[in-house]
Amino acid sequence: MPQVIFLPHEEICPEGAAIDVEPGTTICDAALKHGIEIEHACEKSCACTTCHVIVREGFDSLQEAEEVEEDMLDKAWGLEPESRLSCQATVGDENLVIEIPKYTINMVSEHH
Repeated sequence: MPQVIFLPHEEICPEGAAIDVEPGTTICDAALKHGIEIEHACEKSCACTTCHVIVREGFDSLQEAEEVEEDMLDKAWGLEPESRLSCQATVGDENLVIEIPKYTINMVSEHH
């Protein structure tokens, strides 16, 4: 079973985390299941960018982003070549190292 390693994030995951994840699970669902409260303002429908993450290791193991995800990513704060929407990126057979960006374009967060 692959591991998803979340790098420390000041507010969401201060200590970082390493979790075992079933292949086929989205990065967002894996995070939420393990108490990592990544934002997902559109309820994981690929209609916003609040769940934007940067895949620091294992990016090539993910399926390619569909056009609608790529269009949404263009609006994300801090976009990088290895950026994905965590609600759309599913874990494959390889470990992933994930960075949650410090900011999102979400003006209001229900968790703060």
